[in-house]
Amino acid sequence: MTSLPLHVRVPGLSGERITATYRIMGDAARAREVGMHISVEQTVEFPFDLLPPGDIPDHIVGRVTEILAAGELAHDVSVTYAAEIAGGDLVQLLNVVFGNVSLLPGVRLIALELPTAVSRCFRGPRFGVEGIRTRVHALHRPLLSSALKPLGLGAKELARVAGALARGGVDLIKDDQGLADQAFGRFHERVRACGAEVAEANAAAGSHALYFANVTTRADLVVPRAHEAKALGATGLLVCPALVGFDVMRALADDDELGLPVMAHPSFIGSHVAGPHSGIGHGLLFGTIQRLAGADVSVFPSFGGRFAFTRGECRDIAAACLAPLGAMRRALPAPGGGLTAQTLQAATDTYGIEAAYLVGGGLHRAGVAGRAQANLESNAEEFRRLIESASERVQPDQT
Repeated sequence: MTSLPLHVRVPGLSGERITATYRIMGDAARAREVGMHISVEQTVEFPFDLLPPGDIPDHIVGRVTEILAAGELAHDVSVTYAAEIAGGDLVQLLNVVFGNVSLLPGVRLIALELPTAVSRCFRGPRFGVEGIRTRVHALHRPLLSSALKPLGLGAKELARVAGALARGGVDLIKDDQGLADQAFGRFHERVRACGAEVAEANAAAGSHALYFANVTTRADLVVPRAHEAKALGATGLLVCPALVGFDVMRALADDDELGLPVMAHPSFIGSHVAGPHSGIGHGLLFGTIQRLAGADVSVFPSFGGRFAFTRGECRDIAAACLAPLGAMRRALPAPGGGLTAQTLQAATDTYGIEAAYLVGGGLHRAGVAGRAQANLESNAEEFRRLIESASERVQPDQT
């Protein structure tokens, strides 16, 4: 009969620890109980009283280090984990801090602090804010971004849209996340046409717009499709990490042969932030985790648009994109989801110049540039002027 050893020593433990903070709904007693449960569940997932003495209960099992009240019926509980458990692997890091615990009701991961031993394992954004700004030749102004819409247009029609956007001064032009490799719009045809049209518009207008091709697809095709996109003329990659996997996006960002900026799109990620008492905090998910996964640009829905994000939640996202994170580069926040000429001032008051303002359908609407008929190029020019003008009037956001 096999039994556990009488004493266990775990080699290679440095003493450095990851700190994850969870907002747990309930009184202090429940917070402590759930915190202790998390510390075991996220590590050994084994009855604590049956563990052999030594390094496993003393170091491998998580430690509840702090419990702070966060309202009448909520507490913030910090749990630390040995850095070695993550193994320098993004998949395992996410599994440790929010694996089984993601199934618990009334528990939300709100903060993550990484020791140097862990943060140095991740390159993060290849270009970051400064690199993107350098590529589009815009060092001291807000950037304008837009998407190729609507789904159903052919390659030539989408390319004409891309060219108009580039001529109108849009800095970051991306495929809509719904554009894949459909019978009515083949990937290679779209990317070749759009890449060529943006390059031609850049040459004619002296601009430097980037075109991000959507490479979100089935697992065995993501990397080949990314390389194909580059060969066809794409100058950036659009990825939906919640669909293909955060570490797949990291692999694309780290691929030196590709060497392209990566824009992360939030499709399929919303359930993590849909409820206030579960999931992952907005700033952590759209800021910190996206940067760990290599996103140079993080797209998220801005407040006041089609989605229910609050201004405070959006402010947290932008702050996490730009906050110090080891030696990692900053990511560019890209608020979108229904920005209009009427909401730009409120947006720039919140995000300032360190953002790529994502305007989609609003660029196609008549009246933006004072015309009865919509003109995409003129509308893009007017939106860029409005964004730059609004950002110059930015006051400190006290809301």
